[in-house]
Amino acid sequence: MPQLALCQTKSTRHPKGTDFDSDPSTTRSDSTVFLQQWMKDPSQIGAIAPSSNWLSRAITAPVPEHGNPLVVELGAGTGPFTEEIQRRTGGRGRHLAIELNVRLAGLLRKRFTQVEVVESDAINLPAILADRDAGKADIIVSSLPWSVFTSHTQRDIMGAVLRSLSPTGVFTTFAYRHAAPIPGARRFRRLLNEHFEEVVAGRTVWRNLPPAYVLHARRPRTIHPTA
Repeated sequence: MPQLALCQTKSTRHPKGTDFDSDPSTTRSDSTVFLQQWMKDPSQIGAIAPSSNWLSRAITAPVPEHGNPLVVELGAGTGPFTEEIQRRTGGRGRHLAIELNVRLAGLLRKRFTQVEVVESDAINLPAILADRDAGKADIIVSSLPWSVFTSHTQRDIMGAVLRSLSPTGVFTTFAYRHAAPIPGARRFRRLLNEHFEEVVAGRTVWRNLPPAYVLHARRPRTIHPTA
């Protein structure tokens, strides 16, 4: 099952618990790794361009400033959203990053020592949380390429998300602006509206390449057992 792996752009923030190189060449290195993994398996890596800090800030906005939240990432890639989540939490709570790609998962483990990196498919999320006695997630941040998934795959992963999210939790993801009209993207938007009482689309992040917008979904509806 494909998962989107993301790559960070230029960043000067190095939160506690990370092991980033201070050299600006880190960004170029990430881009190279990202492109290499895409070339090896385009079906697993959902984009060839790295995500920006502007998109990272927008998608992680629901991460609370206080308390000890359980934050889960799906398709963490090279860690642009991971870095921002760590910055926002400052070591509070618990942070799990799910990444299917072997090399990218290893990179995440090296860079983010406070993050629990799990090399697995997003569909296994309920079992992953149960195995770690983690409870329900307060926030699930998704970097998965929902628009390229089949209807069956979309529903399977959404079912895993809904079984893992707290009733008061937030599911947040993003989509590329140019892809909004394609059937898979429209189908996914209907799926969100079907399973959440509130779905809010943010403003387009034009500084991202390609331009993207964030979707915040709140108040999950009770799912059917076969969802």
